[in-house]
Amino acid sequence: MTHPIKIVMGGYGPATTGFSKSLKFIGDRLEAEFGSRIAVSYTFNIMDHGYKSEDILTLVESGEITLGYQSSSYLTDRVPELGFVDLPFLFANNAQARAAMDGELGHFLAQKIEDRVGYRILGWFENGFRHISNRLRPIHLPADMTGMKIRVLPSEIQRRTFELLGAQAMRMDLTEAIKMVVAGTLDAQENPLANTATYGVHKFHKYHTLSSHFYISRPIFLHRASFDAWPKDLQAAMQKAVAEAVTFQRKLAEEENVQSRQAIEAAGCEIVELTAQEHGAFAAAVQPLLAEARSLYGEAMFNMVPKA
Repeated sequence: MTHPIKIVMGGYGPATTGFSKSLKFIGDRLEAEFGSRIAVSYTFNIMDHGYKSEDILTLVESGEITLGYQSSSYLTDRVPELGFVDLPFLFANNAQARAAMDGELGHFLAQKIEDRVGYRILGWFENGFRHISNRLRPIHLPADMTGMKIRVLPSEIQRRTFELLGAQAMRMDLTEAIKMVVAGTLDAQENPLANTATYGVHKFHKYHTLSSHFYISRPIFLHRASFDAWPKDLQAAMQKAVAEAVTFQRKLAEEENVQSRQAIEAAGCEIVELTAQEHGAFAAAVQPLLAEARSLYGEAMFNMVPKA
């Protein structure tokens, strides 16, 4: 008797998040097609089992988990080209960002990841545009961030971005950041509204500025040795299911953004919507970083970004 092919999918959010629902979407599609040929299981939130969010990377690389996702910033130390999509104000809107990640830029970055890490990259979930929350004061201009301790993802580009904005940027994993937010020892953090609400940050941070400073994607990566050993029909079905799940997840992300803003406002928080002039001040402050990036990454990568 042939044993079923085990497929373990994991992430670092509650089962109610769009990312977890999208993992279930993939599993349901595969089970409907392959039945007893496969055995699908889930670890929706590895942080519930004593792991850090960043551990999803090594869990998939080792094969303990078959498929996972993580913000691309977590891989920039190993795949420097991913620093390009950490650049501030690189994308103007969702349509432009999605076209880039589904097109030439996304394919280029997927290949760079596969060149250096034991993954197969099958698509890009949308973590979306990120905004600033803090416990101290409303932020309208970079000067309002002077000296503010803010958590950033493990990316030098992101650290330097907030240093140019006058803040004290601190690279750390999500688990550590949440503890510091609760303890009141971290002044600020930046995340999509859905993450801010999911992890309860709005219970401790009153002020939320819709800065849209970064757009972050989450590569969907599989343990390469496992995937490559699968029968071709299962490989093709996984690729198709992931492609459909990307569309599904992005729609959920749009809904979550609206619902999360409502939850933040209902908690009595203050939301700052930047004027064009205020937004321009943020963009101007980080221009040195963008100018440097043209030398670091080359015009070819900038040319992979479709016009807004």
